[in-house]
Amino acid sequence: MQPAFFELEVPPLDDGGVRVATRWSGVSAGTELAYVKGTDPGFTTFRDPDLGVFVPGRASRTYPVRAMGYMEVGEVVESRRADLPVGTLVAAAYGHRSEHVLTASEVVVPVPDDLDPVLGVYLAQMGPICANGLLHAAAELAPGTDVRLGDGVQGRNVLVTGAGVVALLSALLAQLHGAADVVVADPDRRRLSVARALGLDTVDTTTTELWRLCKDRWRHGAGDRGADLVLQCRGQSAVLHEALRCLRPQGTVIDLAFYQGGAADLRLGEEFHHNGLTIRCAQIGRVPRGLASTWDRRRLSAETASLLQARGDDLRTHLVTDVVPFAEAPDALLALARRRRTTTQLVLGLTG
Repeated sequence: MQPAFFELEVPPLDDGGVRVATRWSGVSAGTELAYVKGTDPGFTTFRDPDLGVFVPGRASRTYPVRAMGYMEVGEVVESRRADLPVGTLVAAAYGHRSEHVLTASEVVVPVPDDLDPVLGVYLAQMGPICANGLLHAAAELAPGTDVRLGDGVQGRNVLVTGAGVVALLSALLAQLHGAADVVVADPDRRRLSVARALGLDTVDTTTTELWRLCKDRWRHGAGDRGADLVLQCRGQSAVLHEALRCLRPQGTVIDLAFYQGGAADLRLGEEFHHNGLTIRCAQIGRVPRGLASTWDRRRLSAETASLLQARGDDLRTHLVTDVVPFAEAPDALLALARRRRTTTQLVLGLTG
């Protein structure tokens, strides 16, 4: 697939809406490169929204894909909302578009004045994805109706598999919310160097047997070794299987990954069965059952803002590795898909 620009009409502004001019738009390497490579399952199957299953023989998505991206910061240029006057910087998830109209029903997050506005790309969706992972851990390990974000990680030993953006933000959230120990594991030395620059302990899985390290590092008693919790952030079934091996008995994997190629390497007849483990998917489209009255995307965004404000300088320095002009977006996406370019976080800038 060849990325390109399209001309799209901007709809009229209704009451409660705002029109924004995009200033920055973050690229999600996993999701968007799956469109460029054609590996997203939506090209071969259709998700029935009522049944909640994928049905073969019909596609949910076809080319050209006219909407990609979900990490935007825009400046309000026209407003019919008293709380969002013209000139306000807001974060939202509407894709790589130079302009967009956000309706009253959409999640629009004002960018705090004390935050580098480029980091606003994480406020509306990417950060909430990670915060929702911690919320699912809280629902699993400290169930109840009055759940705090850190209830699943506070005082616990946490392994994070992966060192991409989701993994690093998740690890920092776990650290911020009182985890006893946080370790980030990945085979990519460049990504691990970013994790270390952010103050995280790391493990190079090309040189270290991860499950053995976890069993040696975290000893709870006879026959009880390993991580309390794994935040699984790599879309490979072999990594999910290794995450299971790293857990203590009755431990939990919170899965934030997206598996495009199935799960041929996942073995459920070994540690999963004999150690009584749990795999729980944390999908941004839904908070844990029973918590919708107290937790929503806006609250997850507020938790994200707290992290960004606490670690903003480090994140801007070490996580946002590339800011390129919007006009270069097609070439940049193609270079990433063909592995001619490496980056931790690519942000498209449209500030003129």
